[in-house]
Amino acid sequence: MANLLLSVLGAFAEFERALILERQREGIAVAKQRGIYTGRKPVLTPDQAARLRERVAAGERKADLAREYGISRETVYSYLRAETAANCGTGASLAYLRASQ
Repeated sequence: MANLLLSVLGAFAEFERALILERQREGIAVAKQRGIYTGRKPVLTPDQAARLRERVAAGERKADLAREYGISRETVYSYLRAETAANCGTGASLAYLRASQ
């Protein structure tokens, strides 16, 4: 009997959590449309990001660049991925990705 009760309570809790997440996603979508929920501001300016990409392409170590710009290595990789995603429709190849690592 106790197992049945716990299973039913667990099912209700799971259902309620799904409803909460759905309402949260809807609220975020509405806020984005209004321009209220814009996300985190970029750490680097567009000029800094372009210079970072150039220096990576020139062969500088990503850890050194991250230290110099005061960002994490993962942020460096995020900027490189953003450029790669922007170039996907223009014939960018995997060779660039392999060369930059």
